[in-house]
Amino acid sequence: METTLEQQAARAKALAQSREPRRLPIGKIIAWILLAAMSILSIVPFLWMLSTSLKDVTDLGNPGWIPSRLAWENYSDAFGFGMWTKWTANTVIITVFDVLGTIFSTAVVSYAFARLHWPGRDQMFSLVLATMMLPGIVVMIPKYILFSKLPAFGFMGSETWINTFLPLIVPAFTGNAFYIFLTRQFMRGIPMELSEAAKIDGASELRILWSIIMPLTKPALAAVSIFAFQSAWEDFLGPLLYLKTEATYTLQLGLRTFEFAAGGSPHWPWMMAASLVVMLPVIVVFVAFQRYFIEGVTMTGMGGR
Repeated sequence: METTLEQQAARAKALAQSREPRRLPIGKIIAWILLAAMSILSIVPFLWMLSTSLKDVTDLGNPGWIPSRLAWENYSDAFGFGMWTKWTANTVIITVFDVLGTIFSTAVVSYAFARLHWPGRDQMFSLVLATMMLPGIVVMIPKYILFSKLPAFGFMGSETWINTFLPLIVPAFTGNAFYIFLTRQFMRGIPMELSEAAKIDGASELRILWSIIMPLTKPALAAVSIFAFQSAWEDFLGPLLYLKTEATYTLQLGLRTFEFAAGGSPHWPWMMAASLVVMLPVIVVFVAFQRYFIEGVTMTGMGGR
């Protein structure tokens, strides 16, 4: 009887504690406040772009963020001149081949570093990681000289790789150190017993990679694909260096022509309207594949675990 009373008292005490409002740790509250502040700072430029794109030219001096009149015609006017269809097609071609090349090279090289044993593997992987320490600006001139010497055999009407899509596409098939590191970490977490069982059944290394490893590496490859898509779609310096004629321009170079849309000074409503439309695919892709992106980054050890 005494034990029963003690149990009832413990249950009543636990029930009373569960009904009490939980107090959040002060550290967690501070972290939430800082994250909220950083989020607001990140979204402010986007809201400014949206506000400016809907303002009339005469309303640009208005310090308020809400336009006096919603000038939706800025979007149609912004795309009323220029080779936007051609620029979009060029950007899509470069981006698609860039993503495919990145996935192929990343999967193959990461598999060799993570699942195969060969002399000098770890030393070679350290050398690959060391290339991440080399700024891109350092190799910009040597790469340009190299591409200017390689023959294009009349591809896109050019004798060399300059003014063609080749300098923007082919390097994606040679691998990226960060993407290789990201995917290798993921592949190392896959049990080796799966590969050994497949080898007993007579599967080759390529069959194991294609049928077993790559399906299990979807989260990491999805994260790499998002990175590659964003990098190729938003690339400005690469097209600026290698593309010389307006017919080969990408959307980023097309936006640059807006500097001369109003006789030498930027037409800000048109520029912001066009920039928002060009930026829209990146936002859509990230939102659509956000779950795979977070899963891939977290499971490869890049999420702070």
